[in-house]
Amino acid sequence: MKKLTLLLIAASLLAFLSGCEMVVFQPEGPQARSILGLINFSILMMAIVVAVVFALFIWIVWKYRETTDNKDIEPEEEKGSIALEITWTVIPLLIVIALTIPTVIVTFAVEDVPKGYEDKEPITIHVTAADWKWIFSYPEEDIQTVNYVNIPIDTPILFRLTSASTMQSFWVPQLGGQKYAMANMENELYLLAERPGTFMGRNTNFNGQGYAYMDFDVVAKSEADYLEWVQDVKEKAPTLTEQKYMEILYPGIVGRMTFNETHLQWVNHADHDAQIFLHQDTYRNYYHTKGEGYERQYNQIESRDTEGGHHHGHGH
Repeated sequence: MKKLTLLLIAASLLAFLSGCEMVVFQPEGPQARSILGLINFSILMMAIVVAVVFALFIWIVWKYRETTDNKDIEPEEEKGSIALEITWTVIPLLIVIALTIPTVIVTFAVEDVPKGYEDKEPITIHVTAADWKWIFSYPEEDIQTVNYVNIPIDTPILFRLTSASTMQSFWVPQLGGQKYAMANMENELYLLAERPGTFMGRNTNFNGQGYAYMDFDVVAKSEADYLEWVQDVKEKAPTLTEQKYMEILYPGIVGRMTFNETHLQWVNHADHDAQIFLHQDTYRNYYHTKGEGYERQYNQIESRDTEGGHHHGHGH
C-alpha cells in the first residue's frame, strides 16, 4: 500500500510538472541567457554537493553498520580530528566562493546595456505600477499603454520603474530578471528581445485582492512593425486626460488601453515629493463580504484578453 501511494504521488508530480511552462529556461534575450547560465551553474553545484553528501552517507552507514564481527566491540573514545574540522569548514567556504563569483559578475553585467548592443541607442520606457495594473509611458513617442508594452527587437530597452501605490515586482522571465517598483523612487532595468513574440510579464510581490490578475504582455516586433504601431497610435488613439489617468489609478482590474500623451506631464511618481495614490478607503471597501462570496463594490472587471489597440472591453 505504501509503495502504491508513493507511485501515485510521483505520477501526480510528473503530470503537474509536465503541464508547467518553465519560461525561465526559455530565454529570448541576452540578459535572460546570462541569468539562465547562472541558474544552471548553481543547479550543477548543488547537484554535486547533494551527490557527494549522499555518497558519503551511504558509505558511512555501510562501513560502520553493526555486524556479527563487531557486535560486542566497544569503540575507543574519539578525541576529535583537526583535519576533519578544517575539511568540513573549508569545503563549504569554497562552495560559497564558487557561487559568489559568477553571481556578482552576472548581477553587474545585467545592470547595463547587453553586450554587443552598446552602440545602439536604448529606448526609454517609464513603468508605473498601480493596484492592480501596469502603466507604460513612452516619453519620446508621447504614447502611454496599460497592461501591455510594445518594443522593437534587437534594441535595448531601458525600463524606469516606479509605483503610484504599494511596492510591486516587475518581472519578464524570458527577457531578464526582476526588480522592484517603489513609490517616490526609481529603479532601472535593461531588457532586450532578439525575436518577435509575446512574452509574459507579471508582478511577483503580493499586494492584495487583485494580485493574481496583475500581469502584462511584452510584445516584441520588428522595427518596421514597431514604427507602424507608433504611427497607428498617433493617428487613432484617444488623448490621455488627467481625469482619465486618475480613474486608471483607482484600485481595480482593467484591460488593455492605449493613449496619446503620458501622465508624466502631470506627475512622475518617481519624484520624491510625488503624491502616492493609495486610496485607503477603497482598499477597505473593495470587497464586501456576503456569506461565502464577495460582491464587487467599485471597479468592474474589464477584459484582459483584448488586443493591444485603442479600446478595452468591459465585463463582470
